[in-house]
Amino acid sequence: LGAVNLRAEEDAREVQEEHDTLLNEKTDLEEATRKLRTGIASLNKEGRERLLTAFEQVNSNFGMLFKHLFGGGEAKLVLVESDDPLEAGLEIMCQPPGKKLSTLSLLSGGEQTLTALALIFAVFLANPAPICVLDEVDAPLDDANVTRFCDLLDEMTRRTDTRFLIITHHAVTMARMDRLFGVTMGELGVSQLVSVDLKKAEAMVA
Repeated sequence: LGAVNLRAEEDAREVQEEHDTLLNEKTDLEEATRKLRTGIASLNKEGRERLLTAFEQVNSNFGMLFKHLFGGGEAKLVLVESDDPLEAGLEIMCQPPGKKLSTLSLLSGGEQTLTALALIFAVFLANPAPICVLDEVDAPLDDANVTRFCDLLDEMTRRTDTRFLIITHHAVTMARMDRLFGVTMGELGVSQLVSVDLKKAEAMVA
């Protein structure tokens, strides 16, 4: 039968303790996994609800601002490629007055710019900030569309308490602002900041 292992009972106890420890760790890991999956499901559920709420608000703003910019027509955002809003793509559908409904890519350059502005401001209206900086967004627009853009800015100032800072080289946009700031070079190598309050200037001329 061979030699008797005098440590057999102690070895068995150590193995049993190790087994019990591993079993407890396995139970803890399973519980942690369950809680993690429950947490992920809860976050995804809340995320879907918040996303759909924000989507509906932005979509409504987008349609309203698009009509304001184009003087009519229709525009909407559509979730595509998945029923799950967290995984879905986004398609922009537009129909300027007198044209058929199409995707953004089929519009002219000016129409694309105005549509993009409508979407940007639609998102902005969902959570307005105290200050909004727009850097030469009117650059690709002709005079008629710049006027539409300025009309939209007037509408945004009525709807929000936001201060809009517009960086532009377009004379039409400058003429519609309340105050102008410019940098001029009075002498070589020396820059100077110039500020003009257009409302006060108009009052002085009148």
